[in-house]
Amino acid sequence: MERVAVNPVTWSAEMGFNQGEVVSGHSRTLYISGQTAMNGDGIPQHDDDLAAQLALSIDNLEAVLGEAGMSLANLVRLNVYTTDVDALFPHYGVLASRLGAAGVAPTTTMLGVMRLAIPGQMVELEGTAVG
Repeated sequence: MERVAVNPVTWSAEMGFNQGEVVSGHSRTLYISGQTAMNGDGIPQHDDDLAAQLALSIDNLEAVLGEAGMSLANLVRLNVYTTDVDALFPHYGVLASRLGAAGVAPTTTMLGVMRLAIPGQMVELEGTAVG
């Protein structure tokens, strides 16, 4: 698989994401449902702790990738939904550092939403991976 970043501006790359990516030579695409701070039994975790919810959401995203034989390195698209954008920003470095350690800067959109499907959840990560 070959990935080529498309950045007509440079500010986004400095923040850890590309404006676009051209992916060629891949054979599989994984569409990942929104991952939240749920344990393996489907029980919400870390009420009112956005940092802990973000960390567990990333872990759950990686678990789906791993089950498909992929890793964060295969992530080409990441949608971040949060009930509080301002509260998420101070913790966003956790996500950015894990993506950076994997050597990727996937195209990313962050949206503030009224609420998520599961009461008490404050962040949800949805992605697309190719490999």
